[in-house]
Amino acid sequence: MKYVTAGESHGPALLAIVSEVPAGFALTSAAINSELVRRQSGYGRGGRMAIERDEVQVLSGLRFGRTLGSPLALKIDNRDWANWTERMAQEGRPPRDLVLEQHPRPGHADLVGALKTGAQDCRDVLERASARETAARVAAGAVAKAYLAHFGVEIGSYVTRISDVELPAAAIERKNGVFSQTKVEASPVRCPDEEASARMVAAIDAAREAGESLGGWFTITATGLAPGLGGYAEAEQRLTGRIGGALLSIPAIRGVEFGLGFLAGTLPGSQVHDPIICADEAGAFGHITRASNNAGGLEGGMTTGEPLVVHAVMKPIPTLASPLQTIDLKTHEAVEASRERSDVCAVPAAAVVAEAQLALVLASAYQEKFGRDTLADALTAFEAYAARIAVR
Repeated sequence: MKYVTAGESHGPALLAIVSEVPAGFALTSAAINSELVRRQSGYGRGGRMAIERDEVQVLSGLRFGRTLGSPLALKIDNRDWANWTERMAQEGRPPRDLVLEQHPRPGHADLVGALKTGAQDCRDVLERASARETAARVAAGAVAKAYLAHFGVEIGSYVTRISDVELPAAAIERKNGVFSQTKVEASPVRCPDEEASARMVAAIDAAREAGESLGGWFTITATGLAPGLGGYAEAEQRLTGRIGGALLSIPAIRGVEFGLGFLAGTLPGSQVHDPIICADEAGAFGHITRASNNAGGLEGGMTTGEPLVVHAVMKPIPTLASPLQTIDLKTHEAVEASRERSDVCAVPAAAVVAEAQLALVLASAYQEKFGRDTLADALTAFEAYAARIAVR
């Protein structure tokens, strides 16, 4: 399953085209909208989220609630476009009172993008580089989630740290690292521990008062995965790289870990690798399993059948209420960086975007293994595979 997005932050709409969509599985705009609502939530979001009410319009690829096997075209209107129609007009001349954005923000794409493209107005860059674009990614990921559900795959996420406030390690069960999403969604910062959640909210409040922004850590999980998805024979087949690349493409994500992650470099092999055992009771894919899940569900670039556990870190958003120093692109004089309506903390929202990215990678892996044309054919192949490996 592939996707491409289009649209500017303050343009008329965001668009996503999802291709290689198998025919014959149920999909509703309500299912997509529920994911869009999750992305817009989370304590620390800015004023833009009070304006937008993201809802999808499916323009193609769906008939009577089922996919046709043709590309899905998804549209999300930008309500804020009404306030930007002159400054972001697709045609005509710029308004006479247009103020050019020439004070690039440190940490954003403003300056480097202007150097790359020759733009005299950083808005030509920042409109597309904005994390507003991720709404279209979440819409595309909702399609992948709906497809994966037919194979028993569930994808979730939770926040483990905001600034220096951390989810206690004792609260995380090492074998799978999976939390009830009901408990996660009940938290304003999507953290499953009530005490840690309250302290994260307090940290965001303090940052808002100080004109600061905050980053943090989150974990994405996928359960019910068949073993053997991905590949080892060629570099681009390895899910480790594909998932890592997908998550690192999200604005402000600075690092990705699987399972033990960097901690694996500090321990001897006997404490890192997961013993292979034969369980007394057979699971969905037979008796063979692991005694632990330090690998985070991936070995040799392929799924093991254990829960997939991926961690990511997000830097603080570069738009600050108390801006850093920058230069004026025209005069080269020292000035304060531009201000945009922005979030204090978007870590909970970034985790939802990461779910979408993971779902798209995994949906493609299932299609590669079991077929792309129709859900019915893929399920037949999946059931045959599950039966074969169950008797090993």
